[in-house]
Amino acid sequence: MLLFILLSGLFLCGCAQYSSDQCNWRGSGLMHEARERDVEQVHLRCAEGSLEWLYPTGALIVNLRPNLPPAEGHLRACIKPRLDSRGATLYVERTGELRLLLTEEDQAAGRVRCFSLQEGALFVEASARRDISRTITAFQYQLISTQTPGDEPYSPTAACRPCADVELLMAICTSDFVVRGSVHHVEEEEDEGEASVVLSLSHVYRQKSRVFVSGGGGRGRGRWTGRVKTPRRCGPRAGQGELLFTGAVRFQEAWLGCAALYKDFIRLYRASLDAGTNPCHIDTD
Repeated sequence: MLLFILLSGLFLCGCAQYSSDQCNWRGSGLMHEARERDVEQVHLRCAEGSLEWLYPTGALIVNLRPNLPPAEGHLRACIKPRLDSRGATLYVERTGELRLLLTEEDQAAGRVRCFSLQEGALFVEASARRDISRTITAFQYQLISTQTPGDEPYSPTAACRPCADVELLMAICTSDFVVRGSVHHVEEEEDEGEASVVLSLSHVYRQKSRVFVSGGGGRGRGRWTGRVKTPRRCGPRAGQGELLFTGAVRFQEAWLGCAALYKDFIRLYRASLDAGTNPCHIDTD
């Protein structure tokens, strides 16, 4: 009986160090305290989730893979650290070679970094320090399908260019949000050349994660407000008239994708209806 109690205690102690499902992982480096060169393998199988590593020691290799392969395109992993994340440096690792992704300073600033899954796995290396108390490395991740390996449209470094007609029509089908309205005003962000565009909307055709809130009306109509982010150098400004906006939601933030004057979009959309080439339907009344 005494042996059973001792073994049960050891089992419970080991289990308390780690908590994992297919999307999220939470663990403690205290299990590696005596062997600081240990490397732990972590496997996450969701399109988005989180990692939380208390008292980091040694290193983690984080393998990010979706449950199902993307229908087309290339997969990129985007990492958003928590503002209190410290105690480790993040790299991309492939066959023993490391490429720096996020320093501790980058994490403290909340910088988002992305990499192609074809480049390798995420390597999280604990910093060398005597005191690991009150340290935690924590971040969210998202897997994003893009058309080309280096394509990263929703970031401060995205290219500023108008969308082609086909791109705009496809954006109606595939974007996380499709809304109609005008630019109320623009606020400059402090970090990395971002701008926050405050929108005043008359229609919300589709949205993910409720990034736009309603002030009245129903069935997608009424007064709606919300913010979208875009590179500051793209020059967003108020007073351009009524527009159609599309884009993606990344870490609960809306990023502007294709946009067009609504009258131009309507002309394009009706022409595609007449030609039978519209890829999907949108209520334009």
